[in-house]
Amino acid sequence: MAVIAKDGYIDLVRDRVENFHGNQLVYVGWDDHLLFSAAQAFPLPPEMPFQTLVSEVMASVFNDHPDFQKIDWERAEWVLDGESFSPAMEASLKENGIGHKSLIRFKTPGLKGINGLRL
Repeated sequence: MAVIAKDGYIDLVRDRVENFHGNQLVYVGWDDHLLFSAAQAFPLPPEMPFQTLVSEVMASVFNDHPDFQKIDWERAEWVLDGESFSPAMEASLKENGIGHKSLIRFKTPGLKGINGLRL
């Protein structure tokens, strides 16, 4: 069904990168762990090392899941904006190709949620 805006309607995009004071939105989702029903959004500086994203930012949210402490980060499988990628842990988000509103998904082989129930 088509939608027609009223005369005078102005589309204000509020999640433009200019509105985040030097940060960019980065979404992170953990596949097969539905305790987190959707990717989490973080306003992060583009200069942040990817390792900091993993060890501090992601840990601040995903650490509540019992599988988080069991992750073998060497075996983690990463997807950036729909494409497989291998992050350089010491490189910045920007150097890893992560931009404003990028979606990072990761899988943790051998871990499928609480007791294998994808929770």
